[in-house]
Amino acid sequence: MAQLVIKRESVRRPGGRRRKSCPFSGPNAPKIDYKDVKLLQRFTTERGKIVPSRISAVSAKKQRELTTAIKRARHLALMPYVLS
Repeated sequence: MAQLVIKRESVRRPGGRRRKSCPFSGPNAPKIDYKDVKLLQRFTTERGKIVPSRISAVSAKKQRELTTAIKRARHLALMPYVLS
């Protein structure tokens, strides 16, 4: 019996999608700051909800920092809590 050899090139992910990397990790990545409202608005929906990390591809550690920054910006009235 011949043994089946699976090469890495031939194995594909289900769905055919590559895993996205975190936008806040890397050498030229932006810092998460509660005063940078334009950056924080990229990670909120048009209704004002925080986008989950499985959609935005942010790592767990950076997602916690991002959530804290968004909540801090909301508390200081830099961002709205809800958009109607």
